[in-house]
Amino acid sequence: MELHMHSHHLENRLPDWPAAAVSGFAAGAVVMVLELLWSTLVMDTSPWITSRMIAAIVLGPDTMQASSFSVGVVGVALATHYVLGIVLGLILAGIIAPFHFDSSIGMVLLTGAVFGLAVYLFNFYGMVRFFSWFSEMRGWATVAAHLIFGMSAAIIYWKLERPTAK
Repeated sequence: MELHMHSHHLENRLPDWPAAAVSGFAAGAVVMVLELLWSTLVMDTSPWITSRMIAAIVLGPDTMQASSFSVGVVGVALATHYVLGIVLGLILAGIIAPFHFDSSIGMVLLTGAVFGLAVYLFNFYGMVRFFSWFSEMRGWATVAAHLIFGMSAAIIYWKLERPTAK
């Protein structure tokens, strides 16, 4: 897995924005499914707790008073999660394209992993000032989920990116 580090210089190359949006959306779906499986199969907790935490970003912390299923809460959580995934996919593509981090599969995966780690640190050590309830989710499982998100978004972008965008 060759990284091609020597060829990474800033160039005025725009990302493939539609591919970036789809990659963020799809990577968000991957992580969401993994989170649901993890919470129910491994942690033996309600899968709706994480949905309520995400929905609370928009609806406020009172949303977390229950742990049961709510169509409205899950709908808001899905919309919030996917919007954030798309925005992060756009940001990641904005990093990948001008630096040619899509020159090899190894480089794009490394870029995605570093990006996922940066998003984790931003979310759980920066944004936690505004959304304190996320501090309880700090840990290796959440780091792994963010690494998977970043790597999934990067590889999906790499596969979907149109050759004319390169």
